[in-house]
Amino acid sequence: MSLTAQLPTGEIVDLWSYGTPNDASADIREVTFEKAQQDLRHYMHAAHAMIYARDDTVLWDKYNVTANILMQMRFDGNLGFAGGLLDHGSESAVEGLNRELEEEINLDLKKYPLSQEDHICTHVNDKKKLVMHFYAKEMKKTEFLEIERNALGAKEWGVESLGIIRVPLYMVEDKTRGFPLFLANQFAGSAREQLLIAICKRKILTKEQLNYFIDCYRKHVGLNST
Repeated sequence: MSLTAQLPTGEIVDLWSYGTPNDASADIREVTFEKAQQDLRHYMHAAHAMIYARDDTVLWDKYNVTANILMQMRFDGNLGFAGGLLDHGSESAVEGLNRELEEEINLDLKKYPLSQEDHICTHVNDKKKLVMHFYAKEMKKTEFLEIERNALGAKEWGVESLGIIRVPLYMVEDKTRGFPLFLANQFAGSAREQLLIAICKRKILTKEQLNYFIDCYRKHVGLNST
């Protein structure tokens, strides 16, 4: 499943870089996990994960929180998900992902290990010869809060990770602030698309809700609506 046709890829490069100044969204394509493992095993591989918990809280009796989604401010100033490069040839995507999650957000792997069943999508940047695997793990709200608090004790806190943030899945009356404005931030690699695909696949928001938010985002950054 891909939301590429509905997402602000391609033309977005005219206004925003796609992770680093030399990256463009057109460089990144979605492939199956199996194809990446078989045909692209000579590329570098990375794995990242979205930790989330559904939440029926209503802020100020106006805005539905819907879910808490964990992201981070990376060392390079981009927004992204916890994770990183795999040790080439010596660990699987899940093994490398769990190792990185322990290092970056202090995830207790005895309680909350991720598995291949949590896989959401895989993207590849052929120019960089880089494969990016993406996973999503649903937690109870109490578990999410525990993980969020424990992140301060991570080995890479203040090094690779400069802060934990939540994604605002609502929009205020001006139809810009909230999720549309959040999407206008600078994201690492395919993190923006990964976020939207995971939200859709895990049915956190409906496709109709996502498309409406994306349309408001596109108007905010000066792109024509789809």
